Amino acid sequence: MSLKQQRADAVVIGGGAAGMAAALAAVQTGQTVLLVERDSRLGGVLPQCLHRGFGLSYFHQDLTGAEYARRFVEQINKSPVQVLLQTTALLVNQERTALLSNSQGLIEVAFQRLILATGCREIPLGALPIAGTRPAGIFTAGQAQQMLNLYGYDIGDDIIILGSGDIGLIMAQQLSQMGKRVLAIIEQQPQFTALPEHQYQCREVYHIPSITSATITEIHGRRRIEGVTIRHLDTLAEEFLACSTLLVAVGLRPERELIEPLQQNGAYPHWLTLAGNCEHVHKIVDTVSLQGEKAALSML
Repeated sequence: MSLKQQRADAVVIGGGAAGMAAALAAVQTGQTVLLVERDSRLGGVLPQCLHRGFGLSYFHQDLTGAEYARRFVEQINKSPVQVLLQTTALLVNQERTALLSNSQGLIEVAFQRLILATGCREIPLGALPIAGTRPAGIFTAGQAQQMLNLYGYDIGDDIIILGSGDIGLIMAQQLSQMGKRVLAIIEQQPQFTALPEHQYQCREVYHIPSITSATITEIHGRRRIEGVTIRHLDTLAEEFLACSTLLVAVGLRPERELIEPLQQNGAYPHWLTLAGNCEHVHKIVDTVSLQGEKAALSML
């Protein structure tokens, strides 16, 4: 396999809201910028977000996630930023070199500054101590959103959602609009964790049942999920709820394994900056973009 070599003043890894904003901010200061994205398109998860609420502070408009991403992609396409799609960052070393891989082979990039904007990922069912089988019909909320909005797949009709984060409640609203039966949203804490507007829509507009201070202890079903056992944490009483689909929306984890080997005494090298959700998870995408810009300008 061939090894290509190139140089850039700044390398941005991750082409979502933070990465695109960071790349644009960096290139406007006269730096040569390489933007690396492992997917086939820029935007991260934004293209699958068809609900509104994006851009209110950044663009002063109420946009869908897809529209928000398109604004940035258009700016990237008009800029000198070099974009590598379907390219994976394999490692970054202390010598300020990144090793990338794509269909053309390996690329070794020497840089002065690196901005990590790899975002976050959902906590999967496998990370939870839940007994029972693992049949079909179980998705993270983000997977369900992607399957419905990007690929047009059906995920089932009788749905239970575990977790009350924003993505879970957003999907509860969309599924209700589609005529699906959202049977319950189950939350371990005494209160929901999503933004108040999402809580209001689920409870007051769509009248979706909520079960707090409870969790799922067992999954039932062979080929496809048939139901779950719920334990009420205040009384320890259990009940069975039938369903054909389970969405898991129990939280997000920053994705920064790529740079963990660079950490020494709890600190990263001075030439490395984290931007967006890989630093900490934000609730509003507009703040992710603003933080990406700030990360790029802080390295000058």
